[in-house]
Amino acid sequence: MRRGRGSLAASFLVQGTAFALLVTRIPAVQDRYGLSDALLPVFLAAVPVLAGVGSVCAGKLVRRVAPSVVLRWAQPVVLLALLGVGTGERLWQVAVALGSFGLAVGALDAAMNMLGVSLQRAYGRSIMLGFHAAYSLGGIAGASLAWVAVHRGVALDVSYLAVVVVTLPAVLLGSRWYVDGERRTAEGPAGRAVGALVPLGLVMAFAYIGDSTVSNWSAKYVTDVLGGSEELATVPYNAYMVTTLLGRVVGDVGVRRFGAVAVVRGGAGLAAVGFGVVAWAPGAGAGVAGFTVLGFGLSVVVPQTFAAARGDAEVARLNVFTYVGFLVGSPLVGAVGDAWSYRWAMVVPLVLVLLTLRYARSFAVEPDRYGGGHERPRTVDVG
Repeated sequence: MRRGRGSLAASFLVQGTAFALLVTRIPAVQDRYGLSDALLPVFLAAVPVLAGVGSVCAGKLVRRVAPSVVLRWAQPVVLLALLGVGTGERLWQVAVALGSFGLAVGALDAAMNMLGVSLQRAYGRSIMLGFHAAYSLGGIAGASLAWVAVHRGVALDVSYLAVVVVTLPAVLLGSRWYVDGERRTAEGPAGRAVGALVPLGLVMAFAYIGDSTVSNWSAKYVTDVLGGSEELATVPYNAYMVTTLLGRVVGDVGVRRFGAVAVVRGGAGLAAVGFGVVAWAPGAGAGVAGFTVLGFGLSVVVPQTFAAARGDAEVARLNVFTYVGFLVGSPLVGAVGDAWSYRWAMVVPLVLVLLTLRYARSFAVEPDRYGGGHERPRTVDVG
């Protein structure tokens, strides 16, 4: 179990690195393939759409094979697709590479979280936030590597090749120790109807709308609305990523002590406070502080939503809502900002994260799971 937990954490870290390397080098990808400003959003929107398809396919595939098998093969495809994005020369090549990346990343995200949920059940206590902390750490590492590559003028294909050469053998080796833990399917007695997952799915979508708001609009908001410098505009997202990491590092302890419901409520409330500070900030400094608080608040919501799933198929279905939130968030905030004002646009995710409080009871655990005042024995047969 200890090796399985470590290898899965490494998988989360590598995935965070790969995704950050893709999204932070979008301008370089656009230049390499000569993508117009009109065509680029189409290519980028295709990735989360196909990721949703990949997640659904993973949910069906795990009825026949273990999630560890899906993860073992999906992660190398993601890395090779990333390399394909950096080394192609023609438009159809980047289309194929991004399409492959989207499908594989959906299956990968679903499989990783399936393994995380089953291992958490086997451990009998909250460990899910730790895996997502590894993902956040990978995101920080990937963004940092991208900055170094741009700063030193390293070509896109060379920078991607260097990362893939290191990470691909590592994930193939680490996949030997994946542990599937105690598996459940949605068709068993523990499963729920699809409609019963809607509250959790909405919470997931709300969290990703908030996350995409920070990633897509924080820099513009600081400069155009709050009058900050371009240099200061780089701070909010970095601060958000750091506090997301810190929140997830300590989050498991909070779940074990106070329970999942209390942690989700606290996280949603803190995120709402962060958005409130951003919306009514008198200056750039206060705005940066608001985005920083947001990281602590939103950091716990997504991992706990996955942890509330009762089976592999539920994890796959909930994973689809991450891409729904990602697709909806940025255009929604942009539309409100253009039509009204960007200060009021920040109220939209504020209201949505507050709605999470209404659904917090959905995170109540079953008697035989972690966080209910007692923990299961750790001597569990995980196969």
